[in-house]
Amino acid sequence: MSKLEVRPITFKTAKAWISTTHRHLKQPLTGWLFGIEVLEDGLRVGVACAGRPKARMLQDGTTCEITRVAIQPGVQNGCSFAYGSLRKAAAALGYKRIYTYTRLDEGGVSLRASGWTCEGEAGGGEWHRPSRSRETTEDPVKKVRWVWCPKA
Repeated sequence: MSKLEVRPITFKTAKAWISTTHRHLKQPLTGWLFGIEVLEDGLRVGVACAGRPKARMLQDGTTCEITRVAIQPGVQNGCSFAYGSLRKAAAALGYKRIYTYTRLDEGGVSLRASGWTCEGEAGGGEWHRPSRSRETTEDPVKKVRWVWCPKA
């Protein structure tokens, strides 16, 4: 098994990778803070990004959200490695809490393996309301929220 490595990535490069690699989310990222690329034998096999939380009540300046993780199929432990690496980077930058979301039909094995806690079902669906028109979301399925807080 090859050793995975991590290094920083630019927004432009991450966006291009995600648009061709992510399983179900292809739209551009919003709220970008930082990102990483995952390398195996010197070749990029994945990208993961952190941004401001989409939920405005979570935007307190010390909370960030993992917005995308896109790893090529077959990369053993790639998702766990990416989540763990972003978590360490966020903690080093002073973030006190990190959130991410998975689809209800995803098990969250990579998140559990990298130390995250499931907070249960949260969100999903459309933002459009008759009184407040919004564009159709890309992935309106129900979500599960995960959180990581550094140990005191």
